[in-house]
Amino acid sequence: MSPAPHGVQDNALNLTWFRGVKMMRNSLEKLVGDYLRNKGWTLSIAESCTGGLISDRITDVSGSSDYFMGGMVNYSNESKAKHLGVPSNDMKKYGAVSSQVAKRMAQGVRKAFQTTFGLSTTGVAGPTGGTKEKPVGLVFIGLAKGKKTWLKRLNLKGSRRDIKEKATEKSLEFFYEILIHSRQVLN
Repeated sequence: MSPAPHGVQDNALNLTWFRGVKMMRNSLEKLVGDYLRNKGWTLSIAESCTGGLISDRITDVSGSSDYFMGGMVNYSNESKAKHLGVPSNDMKKYGAVSSQVAKRMAQGVRKAFQTTFGLSTTGVAGPTGGTKEKPVGLVFIGLAKGKKTWLKRLNLKGSRRDIKEKATEKSLEFFYEILIHSRQVLN
């Protein structure tokens, strides 16, 4: 039997396929955590559309307080501006669901918690709120370290819960891939 596609979950067994390897669901967050701990790096998270699910997954790992300094659910534009320093003009010009806002959220949470990395999500989880330009399932992930920020755009399908869970999984995968493949930039 060939492996499931990248990132596909087998909910019956609570397993996830990652790069052709079957892992227990919490293995990805454990891999991220082990990498951060080994490097002495720290993480903070600003979540909008994922509503705290990434922070939940990170804190499912025993000892995560070694590297996870905290997170915020910044659902409203006011919260993004007040707590993360996202300029209101950016949200007016680009919309809260945009790469520009994801970037500012990642940078803002990193600054607020004074961590090595800041991770962010913003998107349209649905079933309402989507438009032709920004449909349900559109999600942006931001990851900031120092002056460098990586961004990823997702177009997800499914129910509101499906989109939130897929965005959470994709955020952890994105972060892990940056950690593994960007060693020269990160050190």
